[in-house]
Amino acid sequence: MTVSKQRGGGILKRTRPFLREQGGQSLVEIALMMPLFTLLLAYAIDFAYFFIVAANITSAARVAAEYSIQGYLGAGQTTLPSAGPLTTSTSVSAVTVAGMTSLVNASTTTTVQVCSKSVGTSGNVTKCSSYGPSGTSYTPSTDPEAPRFMLQRVDVTYTVHPPVPLSFFKVTLLPSLSFHRQVTMRALD
Repeated sequence: MTVSKQRGGGILKRTRPFLREQGGQSLVEIALMMPLFTLLLAYAIDFAYFFIVAANITSAARVAAEYSIQGYLGAGQTTLPSAGPLTTSTSVSAVTVAGMTSLVNASTTTTVQVCSKSVGTSGNVTKCSSYGPSGTSYTPSTDPEAPRFMLQRVDVTYTVHPPVPLSFFKVTLLPSLSFHRQVTMRALD
């Protein structure tokens, strides 16, 4: 009996140092965690870009709505700025896209709908005109104090493509998104 205990103890003594070695443990941990950290970093970049896009679209819509009422000259201006097209630098739609120049492909993926008295009116509601790629059109509202006031409205729709496109076996992990912002302001008629 004492011989078998020694043999069992001898085998155990030889395998214990092998089980205690930790030389490759760090490499295994890095190999397992690096793809996860890379994925998290890519999502963080995409998420931050979406916030930047949302802030730029909101600002561009607000500036364009103010411009559709005041123009460059201010309250003494006698004519309203034209609603479009995008190629005319003094139009409301061009001012909107110009406010989004920091975004990638802003001129090709942005749809601007301008509802302004310069486009025309139908009763007490301003007519709308869309510029850029075709998109969803939105119906303007009637001002509660019409006909003394008219609502000027600018709708901006921008399609966002993630700056770090991620796919797994040809399946997109983060699709393109469309952001929509609208600003409505009242103009004294």
